[in-house]
Amino acid sequence: MAMTMFDLSGKVALITGSSSGLGLALAEGLGKAGAKIVLNGRDATKLEATAATLTAQGIATATSVFDVTKPKTIAPAIAAIEAEVRPIDILVNNAGTQQRAPLNEFPDEGWDRLMSTNLDSVFHVSKAVVQQMIQRKRGKIINICSVQSELGRPGIAPYAASKGALKMLTKGMAIDWGKHGIQVNGIGPGYFATELNKALVTDAVFSAWLTNRTPLGRWGDVEDLQGAAIFLASKASDFVTGHILYVDGGVTAQL
Repeated sequence: MAMTMFDLSGKVALITGSSSGLGLALAEGLGKAGAKIVLNGRDATKLEATAATLTAQGIATATSVFDVTKPKTIAPAIAAIEAEVRPIDILVNNAGTQQRAPLNEFPDEGWDRLMSTNLDSVFHVSKAVVQQMIQRKRGKIINICSVQSELGRPGIAPYAASKGALKMLTKGMAIDWGKHGIQVNGIGPGYFATELNKALVTDAVFSAWLTNRTPLGRWGDVEDLQGAAIFLASKASDFVTGHILYVDGGVTAQL
């Protein structure tokens, strides 16, 4: 009985920015728990290749090509998924980007790009998806936050600002949409060895500092996020909302 609470069979999960990296790992995790996965990104060719990889693992997969930073394209894309695939039960707002520079030298266009991708897109995609969730009186939304929702680092002030705001947007969504039977939570990844962090992974000094700074003593593997995502997407979390679950090896616990 307890394990069936984590079963996602019959559910449809839309994951933004899911052609690679953390998004792909989340797709694999939710798919292996039984969900049908809708991959999203801007590159149709890349999405189809990723879909083929998941299909080969026995995961039911569809694709939806749209740019989360272009609000006018979002609602039609969501409507198409609802009509052509199945209603969306689970939304994972994963699309994100990073840019590093001292704040006084940070380009204006870089700020706009970070906020558009990391924060604005979550508002626009969630607003489009939640309309049907409200009618159905159920739904799960998972926003991919960061340890930078809590902690700063040199050279990434705009990124930290976007992820800090995303934490509070998550709580606001949970408050406004809870009455409709919708749970909204966040996952706060720590430092994971992905393409987004390539510059840090290859920096021997930083890697040594990080492993010493992390109680569990290592970089995160993308698979480490799957259990958290399955929990927050499943019936097991029906009384959990407005929460940010940090999957960070203990970084946020240690000064």
